[in-house]
Amino acid sequence: MMGAGLLAKADVELIGWENVYEFRKEKIPQFHTKADDYLQYAPIAGLLSLNAFGIKGENKFSTQMLLLAKSELLMCAVVIPLKILTEQARPDSGAKSSFPSGHTAQAFVAATFIHKEYGKQHRLYSVLAYTTATSVGILRILNNRHWSTDVLFGAGIGILSTHLVYHFHDQRQMKKSSLLVSPTYQKGNIGLNAIIQFK
Repeated sequence: MMGAGLLAKADVELIGWENVYEFRKEKIPQFHTKADDYLQYAPIAGLLSLNAFGIKGENKFSTQMLLLAKSELLMCAVVIPLKILTEQARPDSGAKSSFPSGHTAQAFVAATFIHKEYGKQHRLYSVLAYTTATSVGILRILNNRHWSTDVLFGAGIGILSTHLVYHFHDQRQMKKSSLLVSPTYQKGNIGLNAIIQFK
């Protein structure tokens, strides 16, 4: 998605982001909603609801919150500097903070998080989370707050951020070792047996 967003910025004909803008301007110029401001956090609300109802994810709740916080921080560490460096003007106001879409990145961080924690249990959780995140991206375009390239790149950042955090978490878990110590008694001598298992 990030690649598609960059390619589209370089080549108007590839995805036709200017066509998307013109279509929106012609067909629904007065469209405006604040739903995207709230929907971006819907997957996180879903996560808290699942835990409240006792539906366990891949990790315990405290680990989930740590992984989510790391994913959010990584996403922000990419989105905020890019907005400053690129100075892309927004289609509605001209404010130089359009690229990439932070709302979309946020929504896809949370959607990918739901997918990682609950997707194996039931695909419906992943479908609902990604549908919500996609809706946020579409609404950012319909609200004329972002170009379609901003939304594509933001979605890619969100997905990649969560995947990277989980990847490094899983790698660290695999490197953990376990130690089993048991007392022994042989021929009048007391001792300890130690078994170290590397995973």
